[in-house]
Amino acid sequence: MTGDHRPDGSRPGGRPAEEGRGGRPRPGAPADHPGDVGSAADHRTTVVVITRNRRPELLRTLRSLRELPERPRVIVTDNASTDGTAEAVARDFPEMTLLQPGENLGSIGRNLAVEQASTPYVAFCDDDTRWEPGSLQRAADLLDAHPSLAAVTARILVEPDDREDPVVGELRDSPLPRPDWLPGPALGSFLAAATVLRTDAFRSSGGFHPGLWLGGEEELLATDLLRQGWWLCYVPEMTIHHAVSEVRDSTARRVVGLRNTLWFTWLRRPALPAVRRTWYLLRTVPRDTASLRAFLQAAAGIPWVLKTRDPVPGWLEERLARLEEAQRASTARRYVG
Repeated sequence: MTGDHRPDGSRPGGRPAEEGRGGRPRPGAPADHPGDVGSAADHRTTVVVITRNRRPELLRTLRSLRELPERPRVIVTDNASTDGTAEAVARDFPEMTLLQPGENLGSIGRNLAVEQASTPYVAFCDDDTRWEPGSLQRAADLLDAHPSLAAVTARILVEPDDREDPVVGELRDSPLPRPDWLPGPALGSFLAAATVLRTDAFRSSGGFHPGLWLGGEEELLATDLLRQGWWLCYVPEMTIHHAVSEVRDSTARRVVGLRNTLWFTWLRRPALPAVRRTWYLLRTVPRDTASLRAFLQAAAGIPWVLKTRDPVPGWLEERLARLEEAQRASTARRYVG
């Protein structure tokens, strides 16, 4: 899935990227309808979880994964927890694979886990989220049926009252054009904790960039997937539940998220759009210490960002510009906290 790809998804030589249903639907489970969640285990997907110092939340998530009818293989990367997380996982979930890199790798912990996956698809899951039964099977059916589809993102419900996360509206109302075969709204990015990806697409794009660590790290990977000719989409029939962890530093997350937004902008956007977006952020983010820290950290990364900068072609920049305009009105895009 590399080389020259056109904005309509076609490949050199005139052959459409999606020629009907060229995939391999699982017998007995039509690709256009969710399978019977009471059926036999589905071994097409590996679930990848990264964690750090959230033992109670993680153990609850792993129990939910163990109970899924799909019975997926689960790989946990413990990012150097100090609260006994690794010991608890090894003791209570011996059937799951535990990786211990010995340091906090952030999102790169997912890359390590994907290296261990032998299934065609990988589903990401945070330590405070849980997949609804049948969703992984639905994702695998769709990815089987559509070879040009790299990722499917689920609807996110926030516990305890199962209200839709504000970002769901942004996914559902995506302004991007879509081919007729795409099973949901076309996306320009995805949320790792709610997405199932094609394993070879993830690997061929290099996975999550080590420079971004964790926080908005999906945008760069998603853009590189689109550049290779893959499609991403939102599938509301898939659901993931989010029980927001109490062990989180919202201010630190905002700093890293804003920093990574700036870095992504200068890594992939052409010069004029990058200047415009940077100026917009300067004018609209809260004028506080957290925002100052984010901009200072972004400035400190200028040398490596400019050295590796690789702006997208015009057709893809047009998509990114549409997304940026829509995101400015989104309630999910507020650099506060």
